[in-house]
Amino acid sequence: MKKNIHSRSSVSVKKTLLCAALLAGLATSASAFADDINLTWNGITLYGTVDVGAAYQNHGTDYSHDMYIGMEYLVSKNSNKSVTSITNNAMSQSKVGLKGTEAIADGLDFVFNLEMGFNPASGSISDAVKSLTYNNGRALNDQKTAADGARAGQLFNGQGWAGLSSKEFGTISLGRHVTLLTDTIGKYDPQGGAYAFSVIGYSGATAGGGNTENTRADDSVKYMYKYQNFHIGALWQFGKNSGNPGDGGQVNVGADFGSFSVDGVYAFKNQSIAAGSLSSAQIAACATGVTTGCGLPRDSLAATISDNESWTLAASYKFNDALKISGGFERIDYSNPSNPLAANFETLGGYLISVTNNNAYAHDKILKVSWIGGKYNFTKEWSLGVGYYHYDQNDYHTATVSGAVVSAPCSNNSAGSCSGSLDAFSAVLDYRFNKYFDVYGGAMYSKVSDGLANGYLYTSVLSTAAGLRFQF
Repeated sequence: MKKNIHSRSSVSVKKTLLCAALLAGLATSASAFADDINLTWNGITLYGTVDVGAAYQNHGTDYSHDMYIGMEYLVSKNSNKSVTSITNNAMSQSKVGLKGTEAIADGLDFVFNLEMGFNPASGSISDAVKSLTYNNGRALNDQKTAADGARAGQLFNGQGWAGLSSKEFGTISLGRHVTLLTDTIGKYDPQGGAYAFSVIGYSGATAGGGNTENTRADDSVKYMYKYQNFHIGALWQFGKNSGNPGDGGQVNVGADFGSFSVDGVYAFKNQSIAAGSLSSAQIAACATGVTTGCGLPRDSLAATISDNESWTLAASYKFNDALKISGGFERIDYSNPSNPLAANFETLGGYLISVTNNNAYAHDKILKVSWIGGKYNFTKEWSLGVGYYHYDQNDYHTATVSGAVVSAPCSNNSAGSCSGSLDAFSAVLDYRFNKYFDVYGGAMYSKVSDGLANGYLYTSVLSTAAGLRFQF
């Protein structure tokens, strides 16, 4: 185990050095391109976002230096106390990246995109999975902000791909991609995926087709094609690797007709991983050898494994330059994995899954997500965004009777598998000084009931956040 710890430390040092080199290079590039407002040189563009601010919650928990959301703006099981804190990424994920286009033949370009997400309030590379390890064995009222996620401390935790692009035949690329479903959810979210003001921005369940680790697809191929008013896309994730053992696929079809846009997405992911912190009982089982192969508490996690399938339909309409409304609906089906995963494998970021649950869905869990909202521009500088988000979970509760698993219906908070719902309302006011700099302030109120409130210390949270954002 000491060897593993030293190896992880070595990897962290290497990541730090690589990031320092990358940022130094980007700073040099920015200086060299100072006269070019788009920071583009020979087809290579430097881009990024820095978003910092402060937040208050009536029932919250402490800020995380690693989790990219910063604070738990949405009601969570460990929401418990009044919290005021410096935070980051309330409106947008802070990031820095390079993208490029280079002509290699008539009508054919080489394209690439490399992107790293970070937390400016702590200076850390965004690492959601690491945040879970800090809550291992802790009581709910002693936990910090933590959640699973696709950004797990990788150098290019946003995306990292390269490919070929043709106006006639479309674009095909290989590598780590933002998925088609994630692109679509962001396009039709009235709050633009803001962590502090959007349920579907804060929680990757919707954009990930059930689990947030699936918002980005490692070892995947992505194809995009546009013809007149229509566009199509396809993505395939090969899986069969240490971080993503299961394969997956997505198909997107959409159209734009003047002020009206619509998209539909089908997605599936086999052996989908929902990582979580270890309970004190699970840590004790590891320590006593009841559960074998565990790492140290800071290296190990638990996970629920499932096969996921989702259908999504979303649309928007722009009435004029001032008002745009958008909304959507997604149906997600979770079932037990057809190929269960044994414990003691690595998930994203190299973290060890020491405990697995392959039998969480003897009856399929169905999660229906709906949302609607709009953005109104009072002037060129001032805008107001509002959104309403709703989860509806079916009753998939079971019991064992005479050795057989049977349905045991419930519509209360006695179990997480009882039917339940979540509702959230948000509003955010934004003032844009220019195309690069804006300030914002807003609030989101969220509450859970019945099965979705199982184990919660408080069932509602009011979160407010204000900050400033620089985009280039």
